[in-house]
Amino acid sequence: MQSFWSRLSGGLRQFAAGRAWVWILLAAPMVMMLTFLALMASEQGDTVQRPAPVRVSGEAAIGGPFELVAHTGETVTDQTFRGKALLIYFGYTYCPDVCPFSLQILASAMDRLSEEERSAFQPLLITVDPERDTVDQLAQYVTSPAFPDGLIGLTGSPEQVAAAAGAYRVAYRRAGEGDDYLMDHSSIIYLMDAEGNFVDIFAHGSDPQMIAARLQDFLEQNRSS
Repeated sequence: MQSFWSRLSGGLRQFAAGRAWVWILLAAPMVMMLTFLALMASEQGDTVQRPAPVRVSGEAAIGGPFELVAHTGETVTDQTFRGKALLIYFGYTYCPDVCPFSLQILASAMDRLSEEERSAFQPLLITVDPERDTVDQLAQYVTSPAFPDGLIGLTGSPEQVAAAAGAYRVAYRRAGEGDDYLMDHSSIIYLMDAEGNFVDIFAHGSDPQMIAARLQDFLEQNRSS
């Protein structure tokens, strides 16, 4: 009897082992397929990924009225730019690397557009350092050939700058003492439509080709709407 149970137990173990190999053989192709699909999705995401708009109750909680002074000395508001889509970047002229890098990326993206397409957009640099970024300082800075053509610099009182930054959910603060202090700040390019409504954002270091494609999509959507 004991021999019988031993043989039965051994047979069951062999059967279980056989079934296990069957499941492994069946599962292996599925695992490989899922891994392949995950890699494909990751690669596609790398080429077209964009931050999703921040929305509250179906509307973006980004943007709003502002009153600032342009690098030409003219007082402007958000209404001044109605009729053109805006590409807005908050930064400052004494920024050692992040701000010029972001503005160069924007310039590279816009260079990929046709002249007609570029004319639909107005790039803006709103300072987060109104203490040093005077009208004259901005006027020298925005004319750099490395930056987008037609870039307008905007400054104002600390209160005016804070109000504009608050409307766009931009965080910034002074870092350091003395005249050589830095400004820690968000590094985002905002796309607003011709009526001042939020459309999209481009995070720091976004690919210029991706930005250009998104701007062209935006123009196409607005032509057909």
